Amino acid sequence: MYGRKVKLRFLFIVIVLITLILTVFLILKSLEENVVYFQSPSEINLSAELNKKKIRIGGMVKKDSISVNANEINFIITDFKNEINVTYAGAIPNLFEEEKGVVAEGILKDRNFFSATKILAKHDENYMPPEVKAALEEK
Repeated sequence: MYGRKVKLRFLFIVIVLITLILTVFLILKSLEENVVYFQSPSEINLSAELNKKKIRIGGMVKKDSISVNANEINFIITDFKNEINVTYAGAIPNLFEEEKGVVAEGILKDRNFFSATKILAKHDENYMPPEVKAALEEK
C-alpha cells in the first residue's frame, strides 16, 4: 500500500513527536518540584490546608515589630488585613526595614507562625545603593 520511504518518514515523525512530548513532560515535572509559591498573609489565613512545603510569604514589615535576639530576628509580615509572625536566623539584607516590602521563604508552622530560611527585601524601581547615592551627592 505505502512505499518504504513513506513508512520510514512516518516512523521518523512519530519518534520525533514522542521524544518532544516526553521532553516537555520531564521538564515540567522537574520544575513542579522546584516551584515556590508566593502567598500573602490573607491567602494563608483563608487556605484550608497546612502542608510542610516550602512557600514564600510576601507583604510589608509591620512598624515596631522587629526584635533582634542573639542569633535570631522576629518580625511580623502584614498585608494590612492579616498578619503572620516570622522568625529567621541568618544575615538579613540591607534593604530590610520596617514598613518596607519583604518576601520570606520557608515553612509554615501554623497559620500565625512562619519559620523563614531566606529573606528577600523588595525595593521600588527608584532604588539606588547607598554607596552610589553618596558618590553622586559628593559631586
